[in-house]
Amino acid sequence: MALREDIAALAALTRDSAGAGERESARWIAERLTAIGVEDVAIEPFRAPRTYAWAHLVHALAGVTAAVRGSRALALAALASYELEVSGRRPWTRRLLPSGTGDNVVALLPAEGERRRTLVLVAHHDAARTGWMWDPRIVKAGAKRRNRRHVTDPSAGPLALAAGAIATGTKAGRALGGALFALSAVLLLDVARSPTVPGANDNASGVAAVLEVCARLVAEPLDGVEVLAVFPGAEESGMGGMAAFLADHPLDPATTFVLGLDTVGSGRPVVAEAEATLFPHAYREADLTLVQDAARRAGLEPPERWRLGGWTDPILATYRGLPAVSLLSVDDEGHFGHYHVPQDTPEHVDYGCVERCAAIAEAVARSL
Repeated sequence: MALREDIAALAALTRDSAGAGERESARWIAERLTAIGVEDVAIEPFRAPRTYAWAHLVHALAGVTAAVRGSRALALAALASYELEVSGRRPWTRRLLPSGTGDNVVALLPAEGERRRTLVLVAHHDAARTGWMWDPRIVKAGAKRRNRRHVTDPSAGPLALAAGAIATGTKAGRALGGALFALSAVLLLDVARSPTVPGANDNASGVAAVLEVCARLVAEPLDGVEVLAVFPGAEESGMGGMAAFLADHPLDPATTFVLGLDTVGSGRPVVAEAEATLFPHAYREADLTLVQDAARRAGLEPPERWRLGGWTDPILATYRGLPAVSLLSVDDEGHFGHYHVPQDTPEHVDYGCVERCAAIAEAVARSL
């Protein structure tokens, strides 16, 4: 089966963000697209950080400084800047930090007849670095509550608590805030020094699903709908590939729909109704409904709506006014399966879930 073979092939590569492994992965994807009959395939280089850890560390150290000085303003400024950084709104620190060369793969599947709509299918192909902060005993805490509320906890929760503690102006608050910021700094240094995981679920599964949809659409092109299959790099280091793609490829919000597939082998499909660290950035109701209705019309169970405590590439499209949805999956504990750990290997992927997500993506394509 192509899905299994593709995931295994990608998981065998060390797909470090904006590094040599990412370039090898890009070449593999380009060759795979050509093999299934896509004629217009390009690899587009860009500059991006090789890890998010350094940019995040800048903010953690600013928090430590705020605690030492007792500066409420600096603590809150660090938190606000962190929100702008991780959300991709204003990632200013990465311009000052070391970077590498990333590679996007962009393929065009022409419409049958005159083009009226453009569907952009997105699946990042780099893999994450591991670290202590991704220990399953930590990230799976509160599973029952997550399942009940359909929400993953905001990843900036500890930093928000730290800034709030410093803002109280008390000696105890400064001590607590400084300790939390210092702990964050230690964990980020560990991530920066840690190896890249195999990334079978996150996100070889999404790449394989988009390749599967491309193969189906090559065999049966869409009437009036062209498809851009985009495989960004450097998602795990701050969504650098998607930012570069959007800068280089102006798209018309009136005729474009962006659908991302990320970590789709966990168990049950979900769509992100919002993504957040501190403040939620919501996807449009009409776009979420489009995906769920397309699944129903195709005889598929519509994906549940979840609020994410992290970020995926399609959120950057919403900042440009583009209709967009992020399709993911969660396991029985409301978690992304084997997230950012060395155990994210092919044998732990739920291939039935990958197939369902590919079917949902194809249903969306045909509904347009």
